[in-house]
Amino acid sequence: MNRRRVTLFAALVPVVALLLVGMWVTVPFVALGPGPTFNTLGDVDGKPVVDIEGTELDPTSGNLNMTTVSVRDGLNIFEAFGFWLSGNHGLVPREEVYPADKSRDEVKQENQADFQQSEQSAELAALHYLNKPVALEVSEVSPDGPSKDALRVGDQLVSIDGKSVTTVGEVQRAVADLAPGAVVSVVVKRDGQDVTVPVTLGARPGAPAKGYLGITPTERPEVPFTVNFNLAEVGGPSAGLMFTLAVIDKLSPGELNGGKFVAGTGTIDSDGDVGPIGGIPYKLIAARDAGATTFLVPARNCDEAKQRTPDGLRLVKVENLDGAVQALASLNAGGDAPAC
Repeated sequence: MNRRRVTLFAALVPVVALLLVGMWVTVPFVALGPGPTFNTLGDVDGKPVVDIEGTELDPTSGNLNMTTVSVRDGLNIFEAFGFWLSGNHGLVPREEVYPADKSRDEVKQENQADFQQSEQSAELAALHYLNKPVALEVSEVSPDGPSKDALRVGDQLVSIDGKSVTTVGEVQRAVADLAPGAVVSVVVKRDGQDVTVPVTLGARPGAPAKGYLGITPTERPEVPFTVNFNLAEVGGPSAGLMFTLAVIDKLSPGELNGGKFVAGTGTIDSDGDVGPIGGIPYKLIAARDAGATTFLVPARNCDEAKQRTPDGLRLVKVENLDGAVQALASLNAGGDAPAC
């Protein structure tokens, strides 16, 4: 009997040791999965997610949900294996989310900065779409750059080399195809007057074959109302598209979503170009679980999205803001829309 107990104990020791290792040893992976979704037409903590004050708003209904990805860190072996088996989560090396040269706080601060930038870009993209006034100003002039004696901080940019400019992107494109040494005429509004100044382009840092003005242009809304976004503890730039659509929906007649449940994701710049994001499979799951029937997918995420499309969720391919609005209008009229 004693010998059997000894034998049983000896057999259990490695099992117990393995269990302890599995419970206490963390793995160098994080689990990505569906995160919370937020209706950009709705409220959070008693405040509108997109709060516009100082002007009359058009009634809205239904959903325009932004989607997020959850990140679970500090996993032990059993937890990691459980997430992997779930089918709704994926494991990625921890350094892809938390680089070795950055602390968790630094990563969080960068994500929050990206989120704030997405809010600003969303407001500007919406205002441009609605033909609302936006000032394009020189906010910085490089002290040793080609514009140091020609342009001033506060100059409002009107045109470059004969091309009207209203966005930061248009400024960059106006000189991108010109070689260093080319002389361009820059028209600015200064002290209430249009002034034309010549600038000899320099070489763009990192792309010496491209022209360079040596200024930092900034867009500033010139509207009699304010747009505020009330989501805390959310990071990254991927809410840009859905924020933009919410601003447009509240400031224009009709309902972009037709009163239905639309979700989506995608970065946006003030030109209205929609960019790709990470974690698209998990955002699709989150949207479907929340009740969405249509999902706006950045064009460059379509291949990945098609591989794991939840049942009952229609994928609409989006390259820019105009395309997103037109696709929703077509669906509301019973028509078709670009699909992934």
